[in-house]
Amino acid sequence: MKILVENARVLVTMDEQRREIEQGALLTDGPAILRVDESSALRRWMDEEAITADQVIDASGCVLMPGLINCHHHLYQTLTRTLGTGNGLSLFDWLKTLYPVWAEMDPECVFVSARLGLTELLLSGATTVADHLYLFPNGTRLDDEIAAAEEVGIRFHPTRGSMSLGESQGGLPPDRICDSEADILEDSLRVIQQFHDPDPFSMCRIGLAPCSPFSVTGKLMRQSAELARAHPRVRLHTHLAETLDEDRFCQQKFGMRPLQYMEHLGWLGDDVWFAHMVHPNDEEIGQLAHSCTGVCHCPSSNMILASGIAPVREMLDRQVRVGLGVDGSASNDGNHILGEARQAMLLQRVGWPGFESRADRFSAREALELATLGGARVLGRDDIGSLQAGMAADLVAFRVDDLAHAGAQSDPVAALMTCAPGPAWLSIINGMPRLLEGRLLQGDVDGLIIRHNQLAEGLLRKAGLKR
Repeated sequence: MKILVENARVLVTMDEQRREIEQGALLTDGPAILRVDESSALRRWMDEEAITADQVIDASGCVLMPGLINCHHHLYQTLTRTLGTGNGLSLFDWLKTLYPVWAEMDPECVFVSARLGLTELLLSGATTVADHLYLFPNGTRLDDEIAAAEEVGIRFHPTRGSMSLGESQGGLPPDRICDSEADILEDSLRVIQQFHDPDPFSMCRIGLAPCSPFSVTGKLMRQSAELARAHPRVRLHTHLAETLDEDRFCQQKFGMRPLQYMEHLGWLGDDVWFAHMVHPNDEEIGQLAHSCTGVCHCPSSNMILASGIAPVREMLDRQVRVGLGVDGSASNDGNHILGEARQAMLLQRVGWPGFESRADRFSAREALELATLGGARVLGRDDIGSLQAGMAADLVAFRVDDLAHAGAQSDPVAALMTCAPGPAWLSIINGMPRLLEGRLLQGDVDGLIIRHNQLAEGLLRKAGLKR
């Protein structure tokens, strides 16, 4: 199937030259991009080559750009939005509040929450999502959210998370939601063998993701790394250096700072990415750059839990690979990836401890690059993140001729960041339209919301938080 998207107000390529094409157009051919050009030039080329599009989409008044990439999420947390965040809890207290609620989840909870979260992300411009599911109560499996992603039609990087270090062993989570390390490794191998696709344009790539230094043992971290590295393009992921509490925990328990502990366990390299990295020091930023280890910046989550401001400007200046993450829907309470890019821009302008605020510290286009090329680098993908011939046909369009962007026509690309973030108008993933004229092309959203809220209320009742 060939799709022609033409007449875009601006087409943002994110290619090596960072070209932006006025009145831009793009032609897909199956899962790949066939050609990108100015609209009239692309039409002439199609006539010369006798190529006919099966579908033509007029993107007048839109910015057309690569699909946005969300590098860190916890989709199941849509079931527990506002719990803890509304009361202003910091990370460790927030987790202790929510662990008993999450312990009541079942397979339907994981499936429905993933379906809802991915739908919300799709509507915000996401075409690729990495998720971190790290607890598996009552028969839940990673399979449940993979099935949801297949229904939504989104490119998915699910990570098989784990928790094995319970309270009785000096960890943070309750023992009852931790699993044995033998079971964790056995299931990790199963999901790799059953679902992982290392090929170009893959719609599902598995990662292994022990949850954090305060919820798994060093032994499990090492064994997970060995297992992942025995399979092509299986990546490693965990939370790291998110809070000062974590820093104190690592120094007291291991005698090392969080990144030093990861280095000790063999967890640095171009196949690893860490969520957060709010508190690296100068030497550690150098380590991240030298080892090509990726970082996923989660600005809204770090703000709402008062974790701090990650030094993203300094990391980028020193060539650290940085992408963007919405993070868990209960430590953000939203699933808007374009809005997250805007938050990243604003937060870097505010600065971080020891640096003054500066409006020129982070540009709108740098924020968009975090959510496109940056995310592709962090996830180890060379087939997404830009609009060029041969790349995967993942693209989104946002209207810039609407009420929210009136008066912003001098720079419609920057307007996506400086004006209020809106919904996507078009989404094509792997050459398949998923969203057109702001409307989902499949799925009963109203029914999904109703069932999701029923499950959320049921969790609260089971946890004794609601009658």
